[in-house]
Amino acid sequence: MAKVFDCITEELQGFIAAQHLFFVGSAPLSPTGHVNLSPKGLECFRILSPNRVGYLDLTGSANETSAHLQENGRITFMFCAFEEPACILRLYGQGKTILPDSPDWESLYSLFLPIPGTRQIIIADIDQVQTSCGFGVPLYEYRGQRQTLVNWASKKGKEGVREYQQQKNLVSIDGLATPLSKLF
Repeated sequence: MAKVFDCITEELQGFIAAQHLFFVGSAPLSPTGHVNLSPKGLECFRILSPNRVGYLDLTGSANETSAHLQENGRITFMFCAFEEPACILRLYGQGKTILPDSPDWESLYSLFLPIPGTRQIIIADIDQVQTSCGFGVPLYEYRGQRQTLVNWASKKGKEGVREYQQQKNLVSIDGLATPLSKLF
């Protein structure tokens, strides 16, 4: 039932656009390191071309994806249909972190709606796309995006978010430095 593609087809682009949630997977090279799997929402995912995607990464409790990308670049995105028709879509590729001081920042950031607490942009070149049935994924009704993270960042303000990033986002749980550590 699985199908493999070498790019994100127009049909799959439509599927991605209809999803309100996606997951990002990454892992360090160390066999004892922690595999990271992060859910993402807030309509922050963009298809830049049939083989390139990006998402606006918001400040959170850790910065694992960025640390893993700096170490080895491996990244996987997964989208699940929680409505009919059933489908799971995975995008496999090599990613990198774009920080606000990067020459590419402004051109990429302009593709997103501004969200308080923005930390970085994750860009990935996709080399394999795979769909599978998704018949085991339950049906859920979408009720909206949570605003908790946005409200938290708005309340903290830019300087408060920056201080939080210095405390929580410079090193992964496995001790890997993140690209953000270069800013501080």
